[in-house]
Order: sequence, then structure tokens, then C-alpha cells
Amino acid sequence: MTDGDTTGVLAETGSPVRSHATATDTVDVLVVSLGSTGGLRVADDELAESLRRAGASVTVAVAVPPRPLRTLALTDLSWALAARRAARAGLARQTPRAVIYSSTTAALLWPRAGAIRFDAPSAGNRPGRHGCWQRPLERRRLRQASLLLPYSDGALRELRDGAPQADRALVLPVTIRASGAPAACRDIAAITYAANPAKKGLDRVFDAWRRVRRPSEELVVAGVTLEDLERSGLELPTEGVRVTGMLAPGEYRSLLRRARVFACAPRREDYGQAQLEALADGCLLVTTPAPGPYAALPIARELDSRLVSEDLGAGLRAALDDPVPGYATRAREALRPFSRETVDRLVAEELLPRLLPDRLLS
Repeated sequence: MTDGDTTGVLAETGSPVRSHATATDTVDVLVVSLGSTGGLRVADDELAESLRRAGASVTVAVAVPPRPLRTLALTDLSWALAARRAARAGLARQTPRAVIYSSTTAALLWPRAGAIRFDAPSAGNRPGRHGCWQRPLERRRLRQASLLLPYSDGALRELRDGAPQADRALVLPVTIRASGAPAACRDIAAITYAANPAKKGLDRVFDAWRRVRRPSEELVVAGVTLEDLERSGLELPTEGVRVTGMLAPGEYRSLLRRARVFACAPRREDYGQAQLEALADGCLLVTTPAPGPYAALPIARELDSRLVSEDLGAGLRAALDDPVPGYATRAREALRPFSRETVDRLVAEELLPRLLPDRLLS
């Protein structure tokens, strides 16, 4: 929480609402934050701060996490209800000129129409029975939205009726920046983030690591516990793997600054925020290709095509044994479109004039 935040818990819902607004009934923007993953929470905080730097008053209404459920359809319903409660709490406290729903799930049961920011639509990441009720309702919400804010061009292309939607869309990337100075010694051979082990392909990372690891090398697995792995049916390699569990953002990013390689083998990637953060913190990105609007994939190919392959083991050994000189420097340049300065400019010059056309910012 930054200086000046006031954090309250609304008794009627339990939904935390963070505001930089003054003591008034009106606020410029209400951000309804799903916050179901660490990446979403970071993205929402960055968006709120960017709006504030552009001169807007902002309240963030954060959904209270529901209990875990067995299916994606029920999980999405519980999160959509949590987002609805958070939005209602925010609307009861203040009258926003505009509302931004962070993710299509947050918008599914909205109490008031607004803009929708999303990494990917359900049409792509909820196939078959997993998205039986979400997909048709999502299409309706996307048509009703005042503005669409996809993370990437790929996310916009995944909309079935993407061409007519483009007139109401502004591609707004998540801000990606280095978390600090690189460690004096990169003593971790490889790291991966696996909050969703099956989707992230952690089994394939383990298989590759078993094949190519050398005795002194360690793979750090963040975002998942040993109990999570057991429930997923994954067999942990007997040597050379350390599982950290869930970490605070600062702890996790400090590990990235110590790691030489970020390894992943996603079965689908909706954006690749963890991979982009790894590049920002100086890791070489070793990945398999994946369907979805995987924003980090073309960057990884451009930096070193050897490290993007279905043969993850070969990519790991190439990165660890024969890294391309200047990789980190070129990665920083490739991440310029995701910089705070670039996103701030988009927010100030394109987002706010479309979101609040009648408001004259000082």
C-alpha cells in the first residue's frame, strides 16, 4: 500500500476498498479488482497508480477470495459473485464517473456497466464444459462494455467478433519493470512459477530437468506447495528441486534476480506476466511454444530462438552452457513497450480521454 492510501473493510460485504479520493461522494474511476492471482493483483495496483499519476482519483474494490471449488465453471461463478459484491460495496461508498472491471470474470455479474480489462477471453481459455455458462455471458458483456482494454493484440484477436470490437478497444499492457539491482551472483540455475501446475506444464519442466540437470544445479519452483503438487499427481524429482510455496512479491522477485534461467512449458498462456518479469530481472527465458496470446513468446524467440522449442531440455542446456552475450541488455530494450513510462503515456493520452471524455484533467 502506497502512502496516502486509506484501507477500509465494508461491514456489509467484507470487501476491502482502497481509495486515494478526497472526502467526496464522487470519484473518477472505480477499479473492480478480481485479484485471483498474484499477477492480477500486481496489474491492478499498477493500473490504479498509473491512473493517479495521470490526475484521476481512483478507488480499488478488491474481491474477497471465495473457497476453492472443484470445477472451473463453479470457480468462475464464485469469483464473479465475489467481484459483484466488491463492486456493489465500492458503488455504495462513492459514485464513480467510470468503472473498470479487471478481467472478464469480474464483469460477468456486474451491477453497473463499465470498461473491461482482460488478458484473454473465455473463448480461448475456457473450452468445452469448462466455459459452458461463461462464454455466452462474456460475449454479451464485451458487447455492452464502454471500452475494452486487452493486455495485448493477441487477446483482442481471440475475440470471436474481434474486428467490430476493435473500434472500442485500447491495448493496455501490464507494466513490467525490474524489481531491483541484479544479485552479485546468480546462484540459482533455473526457476519456474507454477501456481497452476497443469496449465503451466510443470510436469514437462520436471521431465526436462530430470534429463539434463547436472549435479550442482538447482531448480526453484515458486507459487506452489508440496501439498499442491501431491494433489496434482506430480512426482517431484528426487534431487535438484526446491519448492518454495507461495511467496510475497518481493521475495519472489529477489529469487528471479538470483536465477540464471526462467523455465516454463505452458499448455496455454494468456499473457506470460511471470515470464516478462523474469526477463526484466535478467533471466534467460527458456520456454516451449504455447497457444494463447503469449506476449513473452515472440520476445523470447527474438532474443534467442534456441531457447524456444518443444525440446525444453535442449533449451535449458543451451541457456545454462552457452548463453548469448548481451541477452539481458536486449531484453530490457524489448520490454520498452511494457515500461511504466509507456503505459503512463497510454493511460494519460488515450485511456482517460476515452474513459472520462467530459472531465478536464488538471
